Amino acid sequence: MQAMLLEEQGDPLQPTTLPKPSPGDQQVRIKVEVCGVCRTDLHILDGDLNQPNLPLIPGHQIVGTVDKVGTNTSNFTVGDKVGVPWLGYTCQQCEFCSSGKENLCNNAEFTGYTQNGGFAEYAVADSRFCFPIPDHYPATQAAPLLCAGLIGYRSLRKTDNAHTLGFYGFGSAAHILIQVASHQNKEVLAFTRPGDDETQQFARSLGASWAGSSETMPPKKLDAAIIFAPVGKLVPQALKSIKKGGKVICAGIHMSDIPSFPYGDLWEERSIESVANLTRQDGIDFMQLAPKIPVRSHVTTYPLSDANRALNNLRNGDFDGSAVLEVSSEGINDH
Repeated sequence: MQAMLLEEQGDPLQPTTLPKPSPGDQQVRIKVEVCGVCRTDLHILDGDLNQPNLPLIPGHQIVGTVDKVGTNTSNFTVGDKVGVPWLGYTCQQCEFCSSGKENLCNNAEFTGYTQNGGFAEYAVADSRFCFPIPDHYPATQAAPLLCAGLIGYRSLRKTDNAHTLGFYGFGSAAHILIQVASHQNKEVLAFTRPGDDETQQFARSLGASWAGSSETMPPKKLDAAIIFAPVGKLVPQALKSIKKGGKVICAGIHMSDIPSFPYGDLWEERSIESVANLTRQDGIDFMQLAPKIPVRSHVTTYPLSDANRALNNLRNGDFDGSAVLEVSSEGINDH
């Protein structure tokens, strides 16, 4: 099979031919149709997340068709359309798994990080951590939901009943989540890099009541803020923008250091909370909700061979919405 392989952090992915993987106990093998490209993939490539299982096939927003099942696999059969998210395995025995917090499992495995992912023609995954994808739902639409959508949804839940929300960073996750928030009759204000008029207009087109620079104060106080951009200095900025008792939710798996700030900005029962990974229940709930809204991802597609270009475009903010690799069996040319 053809795959894009990370051999050393900091280096580009290398086009490689590998044997097809075989599914083990409770696993399925998936013929990959598409795989989303996520900022977490950049953090792995750049060394911000420093414990990948190298050499590694990245990619954790996989959509494809089951073409082989392993032993003791009963929830999927050959021909089923499935999605594979970031959370690839939990022990189901530690204190966190036992208390409904499997996203914090001490022994968790992660797709495209500690386990090979979907930047390849075939992938294997634990069937217990895969989600069914409706046959009518386009694969390119479903892929961004499996991380950007799920982490955004978990972040939104943590804002409780907040009505007026600020989204700091308006990329893949935010452009999905604003559709969910609008469906729930919430108001969204979007914050982007200073001078990024194009992204601000994109946010308005999706229903943001206001869009402007992340360095400015919003025209009204927020009930809660969700920070998608991996920029620590946005935390104090967001704290200044929320009401008493408001929450700042940090949605990324990695963020630059948060600078010091006056205690007065946190006082009056404001709080800061992070989001880590997801639970399978998050996935079940969101994957049922998204097609009903329906969530429409703004997708830029690339062939598998252009994975490095897709990652660089993501790093530079060269597209709105989400990037998705279209995987085929036509072979890979190094670009």
